[in-house]
Amino acid sequence: MAFELPALPYDYEALAPFMSKETLEYHHDKHHKAYVDNGNKLAAEAGMADLSVEEVVKKSFGTNQGLFNNAAQHYNHVHFWKWMKKDGGGNKLPGKLQAAIDSDLGGYDKFKADFIAAGTTQFGSGWAWLSVKDGKLAISKTANGENPLVHGASPILGVDVWEHSYYIDYRNARPKYLEAFVDSLINWDYVLEMYEAASK
Repeated sequence: MAFELPALPYDYEALAPFMSKETLEYHHDKHHKAYVDNGNKLAAEAGMADLSVEEVVKKSFGTNQGLFNNAAQHYNHVHFWKWMKKDGGGNKLPGKLQAAIDSDLGGYDKFKADFIAAGTTQFGSGWAWLSVKDGKLAISKTANGENPLVHGASPILGVDVWEHSYYIDYRNARPKYLEAFVDSLINWDYVLEMYEAASK
């Protein structure tokens, strides 16, 4: 099935001052659109145009780098927009998610510190992740467009640490961007939705 650029689930001003209208216009309208356009072209050339984005990501990993880069970034960004919302973030998590973070990651404060550290220490472009792997929550980081799908895990939260995600608003202060993401942007309801789907 062809990749499609999803509409943002909020208006361009909704995430300000933590993520500006200008950042969203560049990031969604230009960067994400390029992944969709290039991904569709490369998927067609590879005979994978009829597969789901998850299938394309898994099949192209390690075999077709160009296709993988664009398909994985499309997958990542489809969810990235939903992982944020106006007045999001903070430590008021749905009960089931809080219980899992307490038992698997040592509580919210430790999750926050470890998640921010993963994003801060990802050298160059990439992502920090919260995933379900072997029935437990795990924090990880990946380079470029790589994601936990290709490592036997189900991502339930990810933050983009490519410079186009934060440079307009934070310049080189990546840790400040990551703190704002956790404290003020995370859509915990969508994280719960993905957690429940991954835990079935």
